[in-house]
Amino acid sequence: MTYREGYGIDSPNSLVSDRNPTIPLRLQRLSSLPWFDCWVQQLRIEKKSKHTIRAYTLAARTFSTTRLPGEAEPSWDDVSEIPVIDFHKRANPEMGRMDAWMNTLGELGPSSLNARIAAVSHLLKWLGHGVPDWIQRPSKRKSLPRTLGRSELSRLRDASGNSEDPLASPIVTILLDTGLRVSELCGLDIEDVDLDDQSALVIGGKGEKDRTVLFTDVTVRAVESWLPIRKSRARLTGADDSERALLLSSRGRRMNPRSVQKLIDRLADASDIPRSRLSPHTLRHTFATGLLERGADLVTIQRLLGHSSIATTRVYLEIGDQTLREIYHRAQNSPHVSKQPPAKSPEDLHEPREEIARTIE
Repeated sequence: MTYREGYGIDSPNSLVSDRNPTIPLRLQRLSSLPWFDCWVQQLRIEKKSKHTIRAYTLAARTFSTTRLPGEAEPSWDDVSEIPVIDFHKRANPEMGRMDAWMNTLGELGPSSLNARIAAVSHLLKWLGHGVPDWIQRPSKRKSLPRTLGRSELSRLRDASGNSEDPLASPIVTILLDTGLRVSELCGLDIEDVDLDDQSALVIGGKGEKDRTVLFTDVTVRAVESWLPIRKSRARLTGADDSERALLLSSRGRRMNPRSVQKLIDRLADASDIPRSRLSPHTLRHTFATGLLERGADLVTIQRLLGHSSIATTRVYLEIGDQTLREIYHRAQNSPHVSKQPPAKSPEDLHEPREEIARTIE
């Protein structure tokens, strides 16, 4: 049964309602097109990530197929094909569908519930509806970024260096020294890496933004040690010309985030670190807090991490008391504390902020 065949506007079990206002002028040219395809295209135009689009479409699917009393059981195939002008009426939050949908979310935690509401709120605003005042997003406890302590970090580096997997050391080293997201790490190609310049170009990071990340000498050595192994893997699988990924699996294929997490899990076991405490994102947080402890400013950290907003980076200022004590005592015990620091030349005072990261190993 198609939407047009089984759910006419005048049907008592209609998927739409005549009581809704007309669609906004900006949607007039799309009025006869399927709403779902048009909305997903809007998400892509806004450069939403693949993960965000997947989460938004899941929420929109459950919302749009929620039944009101007297309606027949709708199928997603039918609902997704409803024209924009008719779906505008169906989605009107004043007609009760929003209430019915919200009642199905009672078992979700605050984070999941907020994500669902954000997705449907975006859909409603795109359609020209206002988000009802009675929809209150639950507050969630602010959690600090999870990072590794010095002892854990030392054990992890030892485990990656002693691992039989040749990818262990380059992956851990790159993540710790650059702060890359795991998806960005897996997306690196050979031509993106410039070992002479000690940097790599991240193409199409989160939000489709490009940026440069910096390498330390340790990073360069780890990549140089990996390249001969990568070349042999590519040659054995015949992928040396077609596959340009920096990191190749034993089958000669580009590494994916799931495979990297499995590798990190094995290293967690070898390092005597609970798996729940170790992930690629933990290493990203450890990189950021390390920069902060060594004096890097938030703007520098924001640029290196690829955050679109400084507010996202500011969370690293929320340092726990124990970490604060460790930093204090380490600074007090530094041999440079008792010495008068050398005067800086005017050129030193204007040293580019990015150079901070190059001195950190």
